[in-house]
Amino acid sequence: MARQGLDPLDGRMLRLLRERPRAGLLEIARQLGVVRGTLQARLDRLIGSGVVTGYGPDVDVAALGHVVQAFTTFEVDQSAREAITARLRTVPQILEAHIVTGPGDIWCRVAGTSNQHVQQVIDQVLEVPGVRRSTTVITLSAVIPYRVQPLVDELSGLSESPRSGGRRTDRAAVTEDRSRRRKTSH
Repeated sequence: MARQGLDPLDGRMLRLLRERPRAGLLEIARQLGVVRGTLQARLDRLIGSGVVTGYGPDVDVAALGHVVQAFTTFEVDQSAREAITARLRTVPQILEAHIVTGPGDIWCRVAGTSNQHVQQVIDQVLEVPGVRRSTTVITLSAVIPYRVQPLVDELSGLSESPRSGGRRTDRAAVTEDRSRRRKTSH
């Protein structure tokens, strides 16, 4: 579902929920200076509109022994795409898959214990009827791991402004700064 936008309170709430996933809503509401019911209503609205999609823990596949990640593009017969997609869902080492434009048809992120393991996963997919060929690149390192918070911050008006020296520019941040200054000047 489409969402009209996020306000600064939505952005701060989502940031705290990501930074402190074990914290209760009451604690987060106190940190934000709102009542728990307000926070719950906002969270329910974000869940209902499809913005918030889950609360699962983030898992590092390298810590689970799958230290090699690769991005593989498969060229496929378009008429077999649905069957191929169903088969891809059965391969646990395929972390995500997308239909793409440009050269290739399906882009997959693959995790393996070694380069040879990644090759075995690719070979397994190449055996699926309708998959014609693959192109693979192995990742060396992640310079920007998967993230959403910077986009949430921008959409909710919480982005850091280069003109402000990296300080947040939303009204709540200004109020927090003033409050801190008052406390330290007494």
